[in-house]
Amino acid sequence: MNWVAPIKDEKTLQLFGETLKEMDYKYYIMFELGVGTGLQLQDILAFKNKDVTNKKEITVKIGTKNIKNTFTISKDLQKIINEYTKGKDPDAYLILGHKTANKPVSREQAYRVLRAAGHKIGLSSIGAQTMRKTFAWKYYKETGDIYYLQNLFNHASPSITYRFIGEKPNMEVVLKKMTPQENERSRYLLYLNGNGKKRLNHIINTLTDIKNNLDNPANNDSFYGKVDCLLEELESLMKNYQETK
Repeated sequence: MNWVAPIKDEKTLQLFGETLKEMDYKYYIMFELGVGTGLQLQDILAFKNKDVTNKKEITVKIGTKNIKNTFTISKDLQKIINEYTKGKDPDAYLILGHKTANKPVSREQAYRVLRAAGHKIGLSSIGAQTMRKTFAWKYYKETGDIYYLQNLFNHASPSITYRFIGEKPNMEVVLKKMTPQENERSRYLLYLNGNGKKRLNHIINTLTDIKNNLDNPANNDSFYGKVDCLLEELESLMKNYQETK
C-alpha cells in the first residue's frame, strides 16, 4: 500500500485540481472542499447542497464519541461552492453519483478518481486522506500551530499530527506548550507500573545492542544508514529537550 502524502507544491496542487475539473467538475468541488477545510472524504460525500451553501462554517461529528468539530470555509471557497450549487435542489447531494437517483458518489469511486488524477500527473502517493493531509500541511506551514490541527482532527497527541502531515516534530514547541494537566497525566503514566523506567531501559538496551554490533563485519550499508538516521533524530530530540526550559 502506498503512503498517502500531502501535496506540498502549489503548482502541483493547482494541476491536480485542473485534472479533476477535466474528469468531472464535481470531483474538483469535492477536492477543493477537502483541501480548503480539512474535512474527511466521507463527511464531504454525505453533504447535501443545503449543508454547504452560504455557510461560513460546517460542524460535523467525529470519532466514536461523536465529538463535534467546526471547520471553517474561507470566502474564496464559499464563492466556489455557492456558484456550483446555484439553482440546484437544496436536498440533492453535493457530490451526486447519478443524475437519475439522489445518491452521493461512493467513497470507493471518489478514491478511484483521486488516484486516477494522481497517475495522470505522475503522483503515486494519492489516497482518500490526501485532501485532509494537504490542508493540514499547508496550515502548519503557514501558522506553525500543530495544536489547532491536533484538536481539529481529534488526535491523541501532537506527535500523531506531525506523523499525519509527514513533518518532524518540533519538540521545543511541544514541550513548551504542554499544559499542567498534560504534564500531570504524563507523570502518572510514567510512574504507572514502572512504565517510564521500562521504556527508558528498552531504549538503552536497543542503543547498547547497536553500539555493541557497530563493528560487526556482517553489517551491510543499509544497517549503517538506519543507525545514522536514528542518531540524527535522537541528537535533534535531545538538543530540544536540553534547551527547553
